Amino acid sequence: MPIIVDEVVISVEVGNAEAGGASGAAAAAPAGEEKQALVEECVARVLEILRDREEP
Repeated sequence: MPIIVDEVVISVEVGNAEAGGASGAAAAAPAGEEKQALVEECVARVLEILRDREEP
């Protein structure tokens, strides 16, 4: 019996780099560039999900 998933919930926790919420390479990037990279990744994933929904 197949299982059909109607909805997927994605949660993301974003920390403040200035307050020590980020570590490693992400902490080295300026806050504006880090936010832009996060937005671009989110947009790419959303577009991928929408493309997958449109496929027959």
